[in-house]
Amino acid sequence: MFTGIVAKTGKIVEWDLSEKWGRIAVDAGDWERPIEKGESVAVSGICLTVARVEGPRLGFDVLRETFERTNLGAKKTGDRLNLERALRWGDPMGGHIVVGHVDGVGRVRRVGRVGRDWSYEITAPAELMDGMVFKGSVAVDGVSLTIAQLLPDAFVVHIIPFTREVTTFGDLREGDLVNLEADLLGKFVRRLVERGAGYPGVTWERLRAEGLIEESGTPPTR
Repeated sequence: MFTGIVAKTGKIVEWDLSEKWGRIAVDAGDWERPIEKGESVAVSGICLTVARVEGPRLGFDVLRETFERTNLGAKKTGDRLNLERALRWGDPMGGHIVVGHVDGVGRVRRVGRVGRDWSYEITAPAELMDGMVFKGSVAVDGVSLTIAQLLPDAFVVHIIPFTREVTTFGDLREGDLVNLEADLLGKFVRRLVERGAGYPGVTWERLRAEGLIEESGTPPTR
């Protein structure tokens, strides 16, 4: 489990995809507590197991499906990736619960300035947008963020200068792909409501009729 608080970025030094599987290696630099073989590391939001440790270089074996279902397949040698090691008992919970199971890929549609900060408008498939909630949490390339605005086919997040500097957000341009993981707690709530488990009579249609959510699934503005 992770929190979406990126520790550092690493640079891809090896990227190899064969017919059924692949591998990547990342120059991750030094860690205060050295990374060990077998550890789980969130690599731009993807939970991967460290298969090889060669000094600052971390090697990962990756399924072909992972390359295809995330933005990892669009990366190349030299690209930077966000890195976060798995949460340990007693570590601060600074972001939100992130499991490293990417739900899908979004695309940066617009990058702009909001005073000193930056805004990123990210499009996503309908099934992912259904899991987005105004002021809720989302992991974008493994970074824990708050949804500042919901659109029919996209959402907007704001990035402070520090986050833009220490993560790969400073590298993102319009058209780039990003890994998305919706809030885990929201997934459970949605599943319970859809199944009606333990909440007889509670449906999305009834919640809309009562004015508790809008058609987009967001809380009412009144």
